[in-house]
Amino acid sequence: MRVASPGVRREGKPARIRRAAPERRESPCRPGHGYAAVAGMAWARRRLLPARGDQRRPSGETGGAAPGTLKAVFFIFASLCAWYSGYLLAELIPDLPLSSAVYSIRSIGERPVLKAPAPKRQKCDHWTPCPPNTYAYRLLSGGGRDKYAKICFEDEVLIGEKTGNVARGINIAIVNYVTGKVTATQYFDMYEGDNSGPMTNFIQSAPSKSLLFMVTHDDGSSRLKEDAKRAIEALGSKEIRNMRFRSSWVFLAAKGFELPAGIQREKVNHSDNVKNRYSGWPAEIQVEGCIPKGPS
Repeated sequence: MRVASPGVRREGKPARIRRAAPERRESPCRPGHGYAAVAGMAWARRRLLPARGDQRRPSGETGGAAPGTLKAVFFIFASLCAWYSGYLLAELIPDLPLSSAVYSIRSIGERPVLKAPAPKRQKCDHWTPCPPNTYAYRLLSGGGRDKYAKICFEDEVLIGEKTGNVARGINIAIVNYVTGKVTATQYFDMYEGDNSGPMTNFIQSAPSKSLLFMVTHDDGSSRLKEDAKRAIEALGSKEIRNMRFRSSWVFLAAKGFELPAGIQREKVNHSDNVKNRYSGWPAEIQVEGCIPKGPS
């Protein structure tokens, strides 16, 4: 019987190739020299290589920043943004009290409220304007020591504290009725001195077609004589003989023509220790109205 040689193909069947068995290696952990070699290599590595924390990165190599550094940078950036936003807000908002600013912010969403416009100031502080072709006037008596008398005509103060021509006694202003221009002003002390005669002459010297305005401050009757009373009565006064010590009195007169019947012309308020508004003086009184202009 013939045996075929290895590697020779038998007729009808392929030849089988046998592989060599792998070489067996001894484990380094095997007792003996293998374990000692591994321990020695570990000792040498610890001695020759530096600690991991001491290793330096090569130049050009970057790594992630520490978390604490990132937080610090973000905090500084947020603080700068907040400061700048507050600065811009302070520049844009006008200088108003905090309560006004809060009210303005709250009122943004509210329904707008329609407000009536402020009333327009009228001549001589009238509540309503005078009709065309009329003169506006207002007479105010004095009250107490500090409330001075005042005569206003066409929004011009003829006698008053601001003009410096008001004093104790009877204050008189004369106005040309045709032109509406003041011609004379004077005050006459009726508490001291003899001023009743000069006042009578002043009244009688007023030209025709004149408006005469008279108001008292403090006392206007103590030294008022009969001739002065008759001169004022001739102009239409009904209260001149009822004047008492420190009575408040105002009077509008026309010389050389007649005033309309509906115009306020005269008022008086007597001193009363029970009803006085001021110590020793009654309250001030006033008359006001509109005088139709005459033909020019």
